[in-house]
Amino acid sequence: MAQRRPLAERRIVILAEGSFGVLESKTAAGYLRYHPHSCVAVLDSTKAGRDVGDVLGYAHGIPIVATLEEALPFNPDVLLIGIAPPGGQLPDSWRPLIRQAIQNKMDIVSGLHFFFSRDAEFAPLAQAHGVDLWDVRQPPPDLPVATCRAATVKARTILTVGSDARVGKKITALEIAAEARRRGINAQFIATGQTGIMISGYGICVDAVVADFIAGAAECLVVDNADHFDWLVLEGQGSIIHPGYSGVTLGLLHGAMPDALILCHQAQLQHIKRYPQPIPPLRELVRLYEHIAQPVKPTRVVGISLNCFHLSDAEAQEEIRQAEEATGLPATDVVKFGAGKLVEAIQETVDR
Repeated sequence: MAQRRPLAERRIVILAEGSFGVLESKTAAGYLRYHPHSCVAVLDSTKAGRDVGDVLGYAHGIPIVATLEEALPFNPDVLLIGIAPPGGQLPDSWRPLIRQAIQNKMDIVSGLHFFFSRDAEFAPLAQAHGVDLWDVRQPPPDLPVATCRAATVKARTILTVGSDARVGKKITALEIAAEARRRGINAQFIATGQTGIMISGYGICVDAVVADFIAGAAECLVVDNADHFDWLVLEGQGSIIHPGYSGVTLGLLHGAMPDALILCHQAQLQHIKRYPQPIPPLRELVRLYEHIAQPVKPTRVVGISLNCFHLSDAEAQEEIRQAEEATGLPATDVVKFGAGKLVEAIQETVDR
């Protein structure tokens, strides 16, 4: 298939039926933060008639509609799946909507574990209508087992790590890369999840990679880009203490062999979401990540990224002060206050 036209240049309807919100529809919210100009409508019948900006606090001027028919007058050419149903599977109730989109010559972009391109109904229907089914989560074939090649590159590698899933690792990596470029550093965001790939157009969704090859996928992302950039800012996944997602975290940490880590945490979060496990103090997490990385390649946590979306600016500043006092590291909320402190900490580390 020919190279895909960037999503940022398309006319997109985002499907977020019954779940549109900052946390409820992570893919929709993440994509709209960086490419709102390409979205013509969001589909969620429970919030129809409202403006996207009223729900998210950004991306104003985009309507929320109840049906695909209401979005068709905006001439969309892509339907992007913006939420993840349980298990990452396609609900049967969505099949008529997908069929309707394909029949209206809309490409389908999905980060689900369900692959549209393998579906007995959708694959031939898409072919008949000249439609592209992009399963973003589908990994490339023939990924290798890691062999420590990432240790040999000249580019500096930065990896975001977390106290939990969904605490801001992707946005932190995106904002660090953008701020570094503003300061004249040849930096590139490297996506390792479906939303990051939709935003940037490139990457490997590592949670869909067979476990033995996760570190190899991370290594490939580093090695394949190292000759083109001075900084590679990799999006982290999961958390080393997460009961379900620790494996992908460890694979990224050992495969990417980063020069610096940024620890991401949602302010005031005390337990792993949906689990009873408490989250250790930040200083213990710093020590844990550095200790686990050390046998493969020693590295340091050089800054803290706090997700304070639910707090006022004054409350966020107090959380940042406490995090800096507890860890001795610079901290910030990259959305509220920018990533400058983190870029400076990284630069000081990698220059040494």
